[in-house]
Amino acid sequence: MNERQLWNKVPQVTIFFWIIKIMATTVGETAADFLNFNLNWGLTLTTLVMTGLLLISLFFQMSATKYVPSMYWLAVVLISVVGTLITDNLVDNLGVPLETTTIFFSLALAMTFVAWYASEKMLSIHSITTKKREAFYWLAILFTFALGTAAGDLVAESLNLGYWISAVIFAALIGAVTLAHFRLKLNAVTAFWLAYILTRPLGASLGDYLSQPRSEGGLQLGTTGTSIIFIAIILGLVLYLTKTKKDQVVL
Repeated sequence: MNERQLWNKVPQVTIFFWIIKIMATTVGETAADFLNFNLNWGLTLTTLVMTGLLLISLFFQMSATKYVPSMYWLAVVLISVVGTLITDNLVDNLGVPLETTTIFFSLALAMTFVAWYASEKMLSIHSITTKKREAFYWLAILFTFALGTAAGDLVAESLNLGYWISAVIFAALIGAVTLAHFRLKLNAVTAFWLAYILTRPLGASLGDYLSQPRSEGGLQLGTTGTSIIFIAIILGLVLYLTKTKKDQVVL
């Protein structure tokens, strides 16, 4: 089968897409903390294990000839965890300031977009029909998660705004991007990627708010409880989408 005749390898952007994306982002934050602290794996072991699982997941994802909800969203959840761990390693193990990691991943994401556009003359996720485009897509996704983690931690911790206020700020920014797209005709591709980046710190802030102790401004559900709740919601939505195919588009 010719690559140009393949189904698009990513889902249609619907309300389900954004709900699962935010849930996956939250799981990325809480699961990383659970493995690192609750199971005492440490950052290095957690990073190695989750990176290995991500590479296996991406192998099957990129070997597929069409979008498969379970395969795609598993890769998103795992890349969310790995993106979080990359930033945590730089900050906690190597002592790189959050300001530096935020700038670094902003530049890395920008360079990925430049290389993607130079090669394919597009950045739309509605045309992920070749392996090269999919490779650019997943690299961009990885950097959005790493950047979102750094920016989210910078706002929530370095600026001492707290988890809940941080979540409200990032939700408001996503609302502003949405308004700019529908009312001010902001380019759809630009609006999508801005919203995608902002959902990472939003999800991370929500995850921390739900899981952290009340003494630190959280609801004290714990990383285990928060992860289980959100994974259950993700599984339910993925099963629904697999059955109804509401997020699948054939080119």
